[in-house]
Amino acid sequence: MTPKLADYIEAGKRLDPDEREIAALALQQLDDTEQAEVDAAWDQEIDRRVSEIVNGEVELVDSDETFAMIRRMIADRRGV
Repeated sequence: MTPKLADYIEAGKRLDPDEREIAALALQQLDDTEQAEVDAAWDQEIDRRVSEIVNGEVELVDSDETFAMIRRMIADRRGV
């Protein structure tokens, strides 16, 4: 860790909770170039998934069935 980064971290620790939250959100934001790359990757993923559905390559499952399966799995893990 560079001394400059260590200074920033120490300064961040002195922020109040609201300021920390704002700083954390600001640090998580992507610049325009990064956001464009993320958006392009998601566009490709969406196209791939839609293509799989349209071509019958995947089996769609009813949401009620899916939630029931998840509830059973959770109950089994908890020993209920």
